[in-house]
Amino acid sequence: MNEEELQQKRRDNEETATANRAHILGLPYLDTRDFEATIPLTLGVLDKQEMHKNFIIPLQKGGDGDHYQFMITSQTPRHLLSEMRENYEKDGERVDFFLISGSAFRVFMLRYDPPREIKYDDIKIAAEGDSETIAEVSETLNAVSSEKVFDFLLDQADKLGASDIHIENLRQEIRIRMRIDGILHPVANLNKDRYRVLMGELSSRANVSAASNKPQSGHIQTEIRRSSSTHILNVRVETVPTMYGQDAVLRLFNFDESLLKLDLLGLSEAERREIDEVITRPRGLVLMVGPTGSGKSTTLYSMLNALNTTDRKIITLEDPIEYGISGISQIPISTNKGGSFADGLRSVLRLDPDVVMVGEIRDSDTAKTAIQASITGHLVLSSFHADSTCAAFSRMIDLIGQNPIFSTSIRLVVAQRLVRRLTDAKEPYVPDEATKDYIKKVLDGIEGFNPSEITLFKPVPTPEAPFGYEGRTVIMEQLVVSDDISAFLKGDVSDVDTKQIETVAKKNGMLTLEQKGLLMALQGITSLEEVSRVI
Repeated sequence: MNEEELQQKRRDNEETATANRAHILGLPYLDTRDFEATIPLTLGVLDKQEMHKNFIIPLQKGGDGDHYQFMITSQTPRHLLSEMRENYEKDGERVDFFLISGSAFRVFMLRYDPPREIKYDDIKIAAEGDSETIAEVSETLNAVSSEKVFDFLLDQADKLGASDIHIENLRQEIRIRMRIDGILHPVANLNKDRYRVLMGELSSRANVSAASNKPQSGHIQTEIRRSSSTHILNVRVETVPTMYGQDAVLRLFNFDESLLKLDLLGLSEAERREIDEVITRPRGLVLMVGPTGSGKSTTLYSMLNALNTTDRKIITLEDPIEYGISGISQIPISTNKGGSFADGLRSVLRLDPDVVMVGEIRDSDTAKTAIQASITGHLVLSSFHADSTCAAFSRMIDLIGQNPIFSTSIRLVVAQRLVRRLTDAKEPYVPDEATKDYIKKVLDGIEGFNPSEITLFKPVPTPEAPFGYEGRTVIMEQLVVSDDISAFLKGDVSDVDTKQIETVAKKNGMLTLEQKGLLMALQGITSLEEVSRVI
C-alpha cells in the first residue's frame, strides 16, 4: 500500500469514528470530503482566534430565515453550543450544529488561516576578514526551522552558484563553507544542536547512515523552484567520520540539459574546429584531463550532446552518473563495490555502440580496453588524471607501453582549468619588469602577442561581486595527435618524457595552459593572480 492509499484509509477510519461519535452525542454528522476544498468560505461570523480556540467553523450565515449553521468537532466545548443557541434564539435566529472530523477541521482552518511563509534573508558570502557577515548568516541559519534548514541551505547554495557545500564538525560548532567559482568561502557557524537535524536529513534523503564509522557516498535529487522557472538539482553526498561527528561534502550539479553545449564553453574557433573534426569521425580515443572541479565532466557531456543524434547509439559508463541525458544509455559502475570500468566496457561493446563514454581511465586494463574499442570502430571518450595533455600522453604510454597498434587510436587529448572572470569594474595596470620578462618568455613567438604592450588587470570589489570576479571561463589546452606525436607511442622515440612531447606539440602549434592563461590575462578576461592560482 502506497502513502496515498494509507492516508485515504486513515481518513476513512476517522470519518467512520466521527459518524459513530455523532450518533452517541445526538448530533447530525457531516462528511465534508466532497466539498471541503472548494466550498466558498463563510466570512464575518467568527474570527480566526475563536475558530482555533473552540474548534468551530461557520458553514452558513443567515439569509434563509436567519438560519445559521456551524461545523464543530468532538473537542468543541459543549457549554459553547448551549450559549450560542440561547444567544441566537434570543434574537429570533435559528442555529444548527454538525459534527465533523478533526481532519476536516484542519483542512478548513488551513483555508481560513493559511500558514504565513517566513522569508529568510539570502545568504551572503563574506569578504576576507568580514566576521560581521558570517555572524549575520549564522544567525539566519540558526533561526531557520528544523524541517526547512537543509532545503534552505541547498536553495541558497544553488542561488549563489556554489559547486560544493562543506558541513564540518568542530568542537563547539558546525562550520558551513561553500565553494563558489572554485574558491572555498566560510559562510556560517551553526549551533551544535543543528548537527542532528542536518545528519537526519542526509540519512533519510541520501541513504547514508548517521552512525556509520566508515566513509559513505550518497545521492540526492531535489527540485529547486524560482519565481519564473524550476530545475532539478543533483547532489552527490560524501561523508567521513571525524573526531566530533561526521563531516559531509555535498557536490551540486545544477542540471540543465540545454546548457550542455559546446557553443557555451567559450571555445575559440580553432579549439572548436579541432574538437568537431575529431568527435565527428567514427572511431578514436578522446581524453579529457585535469584535476577535480576543472569542468571535465561538463565538457565531456557537451561533446556527447553534440553527438546525440537518432542515428548514433551512445552508451556511458559512470561512477556515479552526474547528469541524465535523454537519448543516451547511461550505466552506473560502482567501483567501490567491486565493479570496474574495464569489465563494463567489454560488456557494452557487445551492444554495438557508436560512441562510448568511460567515466575515468584509472588502470592499464581499462586503458587497453578503451584503446582496443577505439581501433575497432568506436569513438571512445574518457577522463584521465594528469596535469597537462603532454603529461597525460606520457602517462598513457607508461600504462599501455609503446605499441604501434595503439599509435593511431588516441586522436585528441584536452586539458582544461576553470578561472574566475573579472567583472567590468576591473582596473588596468602595467606590471613590473620581472613580470613583463616572465610574460615575454612564456609568450615568445605566439601569434598576436605584442611584447611592447603588456597591460594586466586587477579585480575591483563591488557590492554585487565582493571579490571582483563573477563566473568562470575555461582555459583549454588541446593536443591533436599528429604523426610526430604518435611516433612516441609507436616506439620510434626511446626514453619518452613529458618535456619531449611538449616540445614537439608546441612546434605543431599547440598552446599550453600557461600560454592560454596569460593571453586571457592580457585580454582582461581574468587576472594574472588567478592564472597563477589555477595553473
